[in-house]
Amino acid sequence: QVQLVESGGGLVQAGGSLRLSCAASGVSFSTSAMGWFRQAPGKEREFVAGITSGGTTNYADSVKGRFTISRDNAKNTVYLQMNSLKPEDTAVYICAASRRRIAGTAIVAYAYWGQGTQVTVSS
Repeated sequence: QVQLVESGGGLVQAGGSLRLSCAASGVSFSTSAMGWFRQAPGKEREFVAGITSGGTTNYADSVKGRFTISRDNAKNTVYLQMNSLKPEDTAVYICAASRRRIAGTAIVAYAYWGQGTQVTVSS
């Protein structure tokens, strides 16, 4: 059925960059809003960035100006470019897909979830 597979995580020093990818299958990707969430140890899962089917983007205040979400409908893939990384960005980053063209920041707006990819930022 629906699968979301993240890749691109790893260990990076503070100030560095990573690009995460999320490959989607079994979903109508071009008509689905997509999002990235993250969960750090001992913390709740939180919204990071979202993109509508039309390409409108939205970011958490904590990552605004540093992260960029984008999508390639021909590849059924959504990306998260992360620049100027900080230790507090350390978390498991999880890709999510909505059944709707537009979705907000709430977890309940997304029907499908990947298993996550670890991002660790060292100081």
